[in-house]
Amino acid sequence: MKVLITGATSGIGEQLALDYLRGGHDVFCCGRKISALSKLEKDHPDAAHLHSFDVGDLAECTESLQNIPQLDLVILNAGTCEYVNARKFDAELFARVIKTNLIGTANCLQILIPKIKEKGALALMGSSSSFLPLPRAEAYGASKAALDYLAQTLQISLGHINVSYIAPGFVETPLTDKNNFPMPMRVGVEFASKSIRKGLDRSKREIHFPQKFTFALKIIGLLPKSVQQFLIKKALAY
Repeated sequence: MKVLITGATSGIGEQLALDYLRGGHDVFCCGRKISALSKLEKDHPDAAHLHSFDVGDLAECTESLQNIPQLDLVILNAGTCEYVNARKFDAELFARVIKTNLIGTANCLQILIPKIKEKGALALMGSSSSFLPLPRAEAYGASKAALDYLAQTLQISLGHINVSYIAPGFVETPLTDKNNFPMPMRVGVEFASKSIRKGLDRSKREIHFPQKFTFALKIIGLLPKSVQQFLIKKALAY
């Protein structure tokens, strides 16, 4: 199987790349840091194919990806997170997050949708933060909620491939290591990769984990907005 993964230089993306390589697949490992990508190639010289570019730059995406072969699976995982102080709203911060998480995904989709084989698969990396409005996540959550909507529309529009939306809870990555607040039920990248690969093997349209945590968020999301907001404020001491 030929697999392409963006954001393969760290966190979930790196673990997914490692696991697919160990499974005997050809993996097109994409990211900005060529030094990190080179580690994957060193251990899997015949199966790891490196592509260094910024997903936020359409010209770079096009130049790097236009000549790759047809693919069985594309996982658009590249993303970032910055938190917002709503009382001092930072439009540039908001734009940075949107550019990487949402526009970066769109840039890749333009080039890669035609590269996915009939009955192949496409996965967009979202977040369980898209299930509920969370303070400080105005930029990150908005970008992931948009990806959720995008995945749902692509599921309708792209009948020739399976489209999945991935919604992790807290995962131990360099991004979450920067958080200074409690992260209930945080899991390791190995658990995340296993959950994602299992969901993709089953052609699930939504892959969310750890399920005790994500189902709790989904249940709260069914409540009236006023109740949701009350519970969130109480839980976060707002």
